[in-house]
Amino acid sequence: MTAAKQRVDDPWLADELRAITRRLGINGDVSAPRMLWLDVAEGVRLRALDWGGGGAPVLLLHGGALTAQTWDYVCVGLRSEFRLIALDMRGHGESSRSDDYSIGRLAADAALAAAVLGISRLHVVGMSLGGVAAAELALTTRGLVKSLAMVDVAPGVEFEGTARMRGFINGMISAPSVEAVVDAAMRMSPSSDRERVAYRMRALLRRRSDGEWEWRRDSRRMVDYPHVLSHLEGLADRVGAFCAPFLMVRGGRSRSMPAPAATAFAGRFRNGRFAEIFDAGHNVQEDNPAALVRELRTFWNDVTEIQRTQTEPTKW
Repeated sequence: MTAAKQRVDDPWLADELRAITRRLGINGDVSAPRMLWLDVAEGVRLRALDWGGGGAPVLLLHGGALTAQTWDYVCVGLRSEFRLIALDMRGHGESSRSDDYSIGRLAADAALAAAVLGISRLHVVGMSLGGVAAAELALTTRGLVKSLAMVDVAPGVEFEGTARMRGFINGMISAPSVEAVVDAAMRMSPSSDRERVAYRMRALLRRRSDGEWEWRRDSRRMVDYPHVLSHLEGLADRVGAFCAPFLMVRGGRSRSMPAPAATAFAGRFRNGRFAEIFDAGHNVQEDNPAALVRELRTFWNDVTEIQRTQTEPTKW
């Protein structure tokens, strides 16, 4: 398992990122992260965006049909304090396509990515599908995970709450331009911020050899939603043995994650806490990243302080 050399495929939109993050109340370095290619298994290479920094390592896992760049706003806000590494999970973004997208496989990929990077302990945060994979990673590789944060996903999720978003993604096979996709997204959600929608679509789309644009994901296989949901519901009976700190984050406007289910799940952890982010739907990290930055910073700093005091020698 090796980390391949950096390569640059797309221009980094620093000016657009700076304008958006400042408008959202986030001030930070918008220079491009290092793009790494991690060989985690035979024939499987994952793209990672390493935002640098000398702080505690953090692994960020995105939701279904998204890419590592869904975390850009959050990473700008936290890169001066933590070493943030956002991963394209297999089948997403620029990572390899595969015949195995099981939750266990996604979690194993994350563990192997950490090993390739030489990281022995880290915080892990996952949103939606990435949250399920992050939980599996935490439960099966406990020595690796310093803390776990799950964003808008937990047992009791209402799957139909994401039906419109899934329909939009699955219904578009190709498009003549990025702007055409942005226009379609704005028609579906007229109150959205067009600048942020355009930034998202530029990260989610790639141009084919015929000039058409398509999603950066494996479109050969439908997502096995029953497998994901079954695995998610099974977490309720497994997390009691997880002793590391846990943070459950819910978007205040989320249609898929009921607040009672989210708070109940947080209560199953020995060291669990719950945070609701106002003015955010399912994609909390894009809808209200400034509030998520504050919650994650507080959580990780608290984890560091707790673990520091636990390892200090007793003074007599």
